[in-house]
Amino acid sequence: MRPVDAATLIILRDQREVLMGLRSAKHVFVPNNYVFPGGRVDPGDARVPAPFELNTTARDRLVRSTSPSRARGIGMAAVRETFEETGLLLTRPTPAPVNSRSASWRPIYQQGVAPALDRLHYFARAITPPGPPRRFDARFFLADARHLQGTLRGNGELHDLRWVPLEEAAALPMIGITQVIIELLRRTFAPAAVNRQHDTALRQVMDEVMNRELVEHHRPCFSDD
Repeated sequence: MRPVDAATLIILRDQREVLMGLRSAKHVFVPNNYVFPGGRVDPGDARVPAPFELNTTARDRLVRSTSPSRARGIGMAAVRETFEETGLLLTRPTPAPVNSRSASWRPIYQQGVAPALDRLHYFARAITPPGPPRRFDARFFLADARHLQGTLRGNGELHDLRWVPLEEAAALPMIGITQVIIELLRRTFAPAAVNRQHDTALRQVMDEVMNRELVEHHRPCFSDD
């Protein structure tokens, strides 16, 4: 089965907490596990207007494995899926109205804003190995919570939306790749917690998943935000 492009947005608050939600038991893919907001890339994500382009670093890293148009669509999907699942928007006001016939994008553009793709930091890429009922080629982006607007609310896809301290996130039920992403975040933003919690079981997960699923990983930098 060919992996489907997907985009995930890790929202980091004060570089200490991440927004996570519990996938419904009705989902075929990883039910009853905590995840970051995100989902598959729709064909229209690369076709709707995008006044604010990806920052140079994110774009250059993404186009190593996909086309510039697809890279932009992946970033757009991260913003759209996050809005649909959490009610939060990573956007900037637009000087002029942006129009779209897309049912998915019209509610966003009607607010006088457009996706702030320049605020996305490309963090990691992982490909689901053969075996599960669905496979994804997922790009993980980081964004600073201070750049998102809206009221936190779910749409039924994610339950128990909450801000989780990086030091405590690994205790939640989650699949291996999510554990790895959390650990990489801890190594970057909470290094003091790594030695206390980096046990044998976690090292085993890190070794297995990083060799099998994780395709690339980049150190984020919020200094240009």
